[in-house]
Amino acid sequence: MKFIKYLIIIFISINSPIKADSNQNLINELKKGGKLIFIRHAYAPGGGDPKNFNINDCKTQRNLNNIGKNQAKKIGSFFKDNNIPIDKIYSSEWCRCKDTASIAFNKFKTKNFLNSFFSSQFSKNKDFQMKKLKKFINNWNENKNLVFVTHYVVIFESLNYGPSSGEIVISNKDFKVIDTIEIEY
Repeated sequence: MKFIKYLIIIFISINSPIKADSNQNLINELKKGGKLIFIRHAYAPGGGDPKNFNINDCKTQRNLNNIGKNQAKKIGSFFKDNNIPIDKIYSSEWCRCKDTASIAFNKFKTKNFLNSFFSSQFSKNKDFQMKKLKKFINNWNENKNLVFVTHYVVIFESLNYGPSSGEIVISNKDFKVIDTIEIEY
């Protein structure tokens, strides 16, 4: 039993500095610029969109609650506190994404290729949106980072990675995931 306790203590002691070094390495990579930063919108209770969903009416959509708004503030603080250079911030047209982008970064533009295609109402848009996103990235040539506030399905389809709410997923221009950062609620 004592041996197992010692192993646990050793594992915790070794694991913590590795995690800190990993985070610092990622921050250093982000400071170099040229990365794609996909952010799944902050916490919005529920799943999918209500049947009466209207893109022009936030009252018909699943929205951030206070926990999600606080998470969005933490996302913004991560970038500000670490002096991460950002070229531009783009958001889905869904209110939960726009609210996340607004709270975290203040300024952003919307792009319809970042919209959700989870529901059957929008699933037909998937291929067209992915082509537009890839074309957009191919035409981007900046030294700073590019931020996309979007949905699970867009990140999964682009990067083959399933993010949690508010998770930051960093990739290169070839859509290869470099690392992720989970922002607590």
